[in-house]
Amino acid sequence: MLNRLNICLITLLTFCFVNGQDENMFCDQLLALETMVKTNHYQPKTVNDSLSTNVLDLFLYTLDGDKRLFTKDDIDTFEKDRYSIDDYIKNKRCDFINKYIMRLSERIEHSKTIISSLETETFDYSGKDTLRFKPNSKFRYFKDDTEAKRYWSKRIRYNILYALVENDSVLEDIETNFSKLETDLKPKLIQKELCKLEELQNRLGSIENFVKASFFNAYLHYNDPNSSFFSPTEKEIFENSLSNDQLSFGIITAKNDNGDIIIAHITPGSAAFKEGDFEVNDVIKSLQTDTKTLETYCVSNDDVLAFTSDRNHNTVTFKIKKQNGIMKDIELTKTKTKIEENTVSGYIIESKSKVGYINIPSFYSDFESPNGLGLANDVAKELYKLQKENIEGLILDLRFNGGGSMKEAADLSGMFINRGPISILKYNDGETYTIRDFNRGRLFNKPIVVLVNNYSASASEFFAASMQDYNRAIIVGSQTHGKASAQIILPLDEDERLGYSKLTVEKFYRVTGQSHQAQGVVPDIILPNIYDGFRTQEQYEAFALKNDTIDAVKKYPKLKALPINELKKKSQLRVSDDIAFTGIQDLNQLILDNYFNLDTEYLLTLKNVYNKIITYRNQWQSINQPINTHVSDFMVKNSAFTKEIVSFNDDQKQINETILKDIQQDIYIEEAQAILQDLLILNPLN
Repeated sequence: MLNRLNICLITLLTFCFVNGQDENMFCDQLLALETMVKTNHYQPKTVNDSLSTNVLDLFLYTLDGDKRLFTKDDIDTFEKDRYSIDDYIKNKRCDFINKYIMRLSERIEHSKTIISSLETETFDYSGKDTLRFKPNSKFRYFKDDTEAKRYWSKRIRYNILYALVENDSVLEDIETNFSKLETDLKPKLIQKELCKLEELQNRLGSIENFVKASFFNAYLHYNDPNSSFFSPTEKEIFENSLSNDQLSFGIITAKNDNGDIIIAHITPGSAAFKEGDFEVNDVIKSLQTDTKTLETYCVSNDDVLAFTSDRNHNTVTFKIKKQNGIMKDIELTKTKTKIEENTVSGYIIESKSKVGYINIPSFYSDFESPNGLGLANDVAKELYKLQKENIEGLILDLRFNGGGSMKEAADLSGMFINRGPISILKYNDGETYTIRDFNRGRLFNKPIVVLVNNYSASASEFFAASMQDYNRAIIVGSQTHGKASAQIILPLDEDERLGYSKLTVEKFYRVTGQSHQAQGVVPDIILPNIYDGFRTQEQYEAFALKNDTIDAVKKYPKLKALPINELKKKSQLRVSDDIAFTGIQDLNQLILDNYFNLDTEYLLTLKNVYNKIITYRNQWQSINQPINTHVSDFMVKNSAFTKEIVSFNDDQKQINETILKDIQQDIYIEEAQAILQDLLILNPLN
């Protein structure tokens, strides 16, 4: 009896010690974060009641944005903190976080119990219940278990009906075999929901880590939406995304419909590629180092990426299940691998005149190089090859380019202007600094079209704005994201024990003194866009920095005005008669009506769900058909140099053929080159 008592006391003391350590760590991190924001943020906000109430709302949204875990009683408990979080920080009382950890843990477990209990219940599809679809803002927290159970029951029943229609589009077949099909699907979809909750429990390694990181991010996002908290692994992943190579296994993973983590892609030349035993669609069952093991069942793909990206996990044993069912343990060590997404290639478009095309996926850099050679250097190399082919103009494609290195954006801008100011930086003390290109001459003197869309952000906007201000290029597409701020990654303490913050430290302005912050770069020629109205731009994010202006650069060598009005008229005539662009507008409206603005209800029956799904699918296919089958009347080919390189590698040859086909079918590239052809006639040199 005494021994048992001693064991219990030791266990309790150990728990208290570890919990105390974690609490102290959280407090150290939070106080360091407060100091860092106050000292370094571009526009730090005061720690007061306003901070308290807004951070609480952001925090709760991150923990349970769909309002499907916490109850009304939980929220009433949390409301006691609405005007107290600032006091907790000032008084170094950090134990408040524990109630959120405990309550979220309890609610996840309770939701799992409710969902599991549905497996033994007979589901009713007769229309007794009503399905309601409303925008997120209209969701409310559950009052009690009865409401929670009703919600999960309806959700799983809808998912079952949805899956049945997706698997078989003939209603009569589903009705005939409904009982067996439903019986087979039900446990699988219930397990899928349980798995999602387990993923949440395992996020960032534990529910404690997730809740604490969510609070740090809420604190930072109140200052602005682009500041974030990073663990060491998250920092590594972020920096890798902006680099042109990294230490990597060369395996890109994904989660399939069965919830398995599978190999989606193997990077040519990587460690996994050279090992030879890995194949696409192999299932990864576990990952193991000398000290840690990650079982991948009910774990998110993000957590798998975090494990494989960890700087301490350079050698990992992959337990994989081959498609023939054989299990294998394969040890793999990271090697320096080129990031495929962060590469550029030049292509030649042949129409009335020969023009070049370069897609720029991000403004990546080589952080390990003394000169930091990255995107701009790679574009220069491709441009050299294209000019050997005697191109008359150039299309630079920045669609979906979320930014990256400001230095690379400045260097790229300098390649196309003949010396001068490019942008103005403004710091938190009000001081400004003008970024200049000091190099005389231009790498390319002929006309340029820059393609952008809603997801072109930050460094992309920096470059597009400078080209527009100098009359150096025609900007074509849709209004850009609207991020005119720059961030740096700073450690929260000297020995980097507490983590890192990606912190907004400056804003950048155009040489005109104007800003595209929370506004975006407005294209010279606007094209219809499938993403219009999605409200994804920065102006729709809470606590985005405001748009303002500063004094313009007094003088800069702007080129003569481009014939924008004439080009716009010609483009509008083409677009208005183009069935593919009409389809884009119709698809955009279809998505808005059926997702973003959906506010409807109908009885929960197989026939109703079937009719909704099939009607939407038929509309989509009908509208999308001319877009999918569209083929431009221009020719696309590689430069002679690239063609020779590709010819030696069958994998690269296949990838290249796909890219050439994609370019030729892209209606935006087709219109961009048509605009460029018009520009060559109206204004061949600028």
